[in-house]
Amino acid sequence: MADTLWWQHGIVYQIYPRSFQDSNGDGIGDLEGIRSRLDYLVGLGVDAIWISPFYPSPMADFGYDISDYRGIDPLFGRLEDFDRLLADAHARGLKVILDFVPNHSSDQHPWFHQSRASRDNPKRDWYIWRDPAPDAGPPNNWLANFGGPAWTWDSSTSQYYYHAFLPEQPDLNWRNPDVREAMFDVLRFWLDRGVDGFRVDVIWHLMKDELFRDNPPNPAWHDGMPSIDRLLQVYSCDRPEIHEVVAQLRAVIDGYPDRVLIGEIYLPLERLVAYYGEGLEGAHLPFNFQLIFAAWNAGEIARIVRDYEAALPQGGWPNWVLSNHDQKRIATRVGAAQARIAAMLLLTLRGTPTLYYGSEIGLEDVPIPPGRVQDPWEKNEPGLGFGRDPARTPMPWDGSENAGFSTATPWLPLNPDCEERNVARLSADPASILNLHRRLIALRRSHPALNRGDYVHAHVEGDLYAYERRSGDERLLIGLNFGHRPQRLTLPGDAPEGRLLLSTALDREDEPVHGAADLRAAEGVIIRLA
Repeated sequence: MADTLWWQHGIVYQIYPRSFQDSNGDGIGDLEGIRSRLDYLVGLGVDAIWISPFYPSPMADFGYDISDYRGIDPLFGRLEDFDRLLADAHARGLKVILDFVPNHSSDQHPWFHQSRASRDNPKRDWYIWRDPAPDAGPPNNWLANFGGPAWTWDSSTSQYYYHAFLPEQPDLNWRNPDVREAMFDVLRFWLDRGVDGFRVDVIWHLMKDELFRDNPPNPAWHDGMPSIDRLLQVYSCDRPEIHEVVAQLRAVIDGYPDRVLIGEIYLPLERLVAYYGEGLEGAHLPFNFQLIFAAWNAGEIARIVRDYEAALPQGGWPNWVLSNHDQKRIATRVGAAQARIAAMLLLTLRGTPTLYYGSEIGLEDVPIPPGRVQDPWEKNEPGLGFGRDPARTPMPWDGSENAGFSTATPWLPLNPDCEERNVARLSADPASILNLHRRLIALRRSHPALNRGDYVHAHVEGDLYAYERRSGDERLLIGLNFGHRPQRLTLPGDAPEGRLLLSTALDREDEPVHGAADLRAAEGVIIRLA
């Protein structure tokens, strides 16, 4: 794999630290818990772990409201625990990617305390303050992503401050060069400790319209959609000036060898790919969430892959995501049978895959009783299904009490089927989705066509989506049946012979294939063409 970088041929595994492994019996996962599970990750075959925020925080948004960018919240451990985790991960060949949350801090951050102390405080301009509108209301019509207005009145200084999310998460003013330099120094602090890169939270939000113009109404909005979607966020995010900032972030990263910059970006495809930057000086990997929102059928998935491949700038490296801590789990969206197809899709498309913890065991969203809801979005807009708790529940490790996650009651409920759906139980089942993931990852590692090859000759026939991956003389044909009926996969006319390497059913392998292969309902196959 010498001709590709680790973040190109590797697999990223996202860990939500509150829910991965508790080591001290408080019901909340921590850094020492992650360290104790590194061998599991090595055995799974992933190359890097991305850890969601563990910094000091009042936890209004569970770590995405940071009060100290250079520390560790006591819930998760100490700085020494992080250093030990990093060293042990590196010793096992695992890279470590951190979450970087530069758009906003906690309202308990010392910077914000100073900023709101007075209008002439040196850090006043580190955040976004505005006078009231002529009617004494908010400065404009911008809305917060978790419901309600995006402006909060500060009576002590008689101005509003802006927050794209909760009032406890005031937005930093990235037009201020002192803010930029302070945040670049945060990156350097962690890079100097040896981290391998960053996933940048809501990177497209960093710059706002300089004139603070009203956002226009969204003509497609209807009841049942999040309140934030009432308006088109034309002026509150994705401003043209953002690309200068992303290039500056990239320059900091490029000051250290072999690091990666990943950007969280929920934008249409044509705007997403702009974050690679002119000359590819932007994010290495602007997160591609197209599959998260896709209609799950062969034609739509093939169209998404085709359009994405066509939209990538010359030299831009693709990436794919099926689930994360903010979205419904893939097994919930498509069902257990198609979750196996989804695994084969994710791990055979061209580009870097990101695997969300629990996806490898087919974990589904877990119903959260009203009395145990934690997510502020669900509390602000209850009953509409926007809560993210169901996709953040603890990882079930074995059949012991609390599924081996903790000796105490977990902070969120475990999956109801945790006695059957846990790592230990599925590891012992050769046909499990966990062992399918292990086999797929091993195959991806051992075949250049999968880990860095071209994507070619895709076609759709009914519910069947087929494509080739090629590298040199190696040609692999992937066939995915998105339907409930058998499908016939015809081999290319110039390569009518092959051998079946892997089926999602895990009961077929090393079979010769002559001319065509018959796929059962919801079956995917990988065939090496002769």
